[in-house]
Amino acid sequence: MQGTMAECTELEWAVQVLVNNFDKYSSRCCCCKNPRRISKKDFRKMLSCELNHMLTDTGNRRAADKLICDLDENKDGRISFEEYWTLIGGIASPIAQIIRQQEQSVKHTK
Repeated sequence: MQGTMAECTELEWAVQVLVNNFDKYSSRCCCCKNPRRISKKDFRKMLSCELNHMLTDTGNRRAADKLICDLDENKDGRISFEEYWTLIGGIASPIAQIIRQQEQSVKHTK
């Protein structure tokens, strides 16, 4: 990507943060030809370290395993970037609704 983080727009910066977060918890399978994936163990770690304020039960192993199972479309036991992105979208959508509701309630109280 061209430019530094300081030169990025907020949206470009946010995308870089999401990609960097995926890379922080993912690893390559066997050889460099395979795409990066997050193992179940590292996914559970990511949930508890990175999403403990937005998701409930991040420390619950069964809940984390169910989330992995739901996201893992190809059933390989690991989370690809595309599957990770599904998680981000699933979190962002309800958060966006909450933000909009809060903005509306602030408008009505003024």
